[in-house]
Amino acid sequence: MSRIVIVGGSDAGISAALRIRELDDDSDVHVVLDDAYPNFSICGIPYYVSGDVSDWRQLAHRDLVALETTGMQLHLDTRARCIDPERHELFVTDQSEQDEVIRYDELIIATGATPIQPAIHGLGGSDSLGIADGVHLLHSIGDTLALVRTLESRSPDRALIVGAGYIGLEMAEALTARGLSVTQMEQLPEVLPTVDPELGALVNDELNRQGVEVLTGTAVKRIHRVGERLRVEATADRGGPVTRTVDVVLVVVGVRPETSLAADAGITLDAKGAIAVDKRMRTNLPNLFAAGDCVVTHHRLLGESYLPLGTTAHKQGRIAGENALGGTREFAGSLGTQVVKVFDRVVARTGLRDPEAAAVGFDPLTVESEADDHKAYYPGSRPICMRVTGDRATGRLLGVQLFGHLRSEIAKRIDIAATAIFHSMSVDAISELDLSYTPPLGSPWDAVQTAAQAWWSRLSSDCHR
Repeated sequence: MSRIVIVGGSDAGISAALRIRELDDDSDVHVVLDDAYPNFSICGIPYYVSGDVSDWRQLAHRDLVALETTGMQLHLDTRARCIDPERHELFVTDQSEQDEVIRYDELIIATGATPIQPAIHGLGGSDSLGIADGVHLLHSIGDTLALVRTLESRSPDRALIVGAGYIGLEMAEALTARGLSVTQMEQLPEVLPTVDPELGALVNDELNRQGVEVLTGTAVKRIHRVGERLRVEATADRGGPVTRTVDVVLVVVGVRPETSLAADAGITLDAKGAIAVDKRMRTNLPNLFAAGDCVVTHHRLLGESYLPLGTTAHKQGRIAGENALGGTREFAGSLGTQVVKVFDRVVARTGLRDPEAAAVGFDPLTVESEADDHKAYYPGSRPICMRVTGDRATGRLLGVQLFGHLRSEIAKRIDIAATAIFHSMSVDAISELDLSYTPPLGSPWDAVQTAAQAWWSRLSSDCHR
């Protein structure tokens, strides 16, 4: 009987364990995680904070009983200290502070990512502020419960969010829903830097419309206490010092791969610190696999990259689990497909933006267009703003970005684009897709198809100049 040990109990780790148990009822599967929250949806955190999800336990994809019923053994609140690759041993410390050695035949590292702590005076060193002061980093269920305790015990009026990426935007909505006045500070020139600035500006407008104060081009330098409140000092690109006094500060500026366990074992990391794996999720050491937010991501257009996404982690974990049993399945690759709800609007992207495409040798053309989400004569139609990126030389579709209303099926429309890019379709071929149509839901030419036609028209126009 093969013993497979998995370090990490989130998306990749649990997906690996479930796949192993699906394929081999006799396998001895152990999952080691350093908290008591296996298989929880980190992506659902903002919706528990907002109150949309009433009980944090509902964020579990599967509860503890369901996981254990599959036959996997869970080692909760157990810290993995080091790996001995030659002896096939994992050294851990359990919740009773007892040291233990777990032998393995195959080991999968799924340690995920850890929040980036920016160089802000007051977040590190002897004068570091923390949860007790109302300053929170947000990444785990433990972080979430601590934030909610602060919100419930202090009844704060004002919050400041450092960072305006996906989680930062979702938390701006969540805290607004709880009745707080929210200020969002972003060091870059526009919010949501994973989309083009033109769409970022539309997201910015929606935040403003909902009462969120957005300060872009603003770098936070210092956080300190002033009586019972927190004073945040920042510097604007054009305008000098900026200060705000608030009750709660949330720092969400991104994540980095958690790879200390792997590095100490001699596993190769890439230049950005993620674990280097091949498409079968194998590391450079025998019998050692890795998956999820701690590893490099094979991107179908970029090659190796780092894209920590829940969807990717689930896929990679499943592949690592199968291959730990001797399989040969390969990860097909990511396109970085993402979608985020910001109050009543939704923004999504897949594939490459213009500068990303140019950096890997394409000759990109990006064309912006707009179309209604369904026939205008049927009540309630709303415009979708679309940006299509294709290669001038070949006509190949490289990327799509969409912005529209919550009820405009933005997520499903970006999935059309993701499928097309996955299969290397041309922009022109999008018009040939047999998509559904009824006036309350769409048009004979879907919005994505009209965007593709606008791109082709621009390319043709440019060629005839």
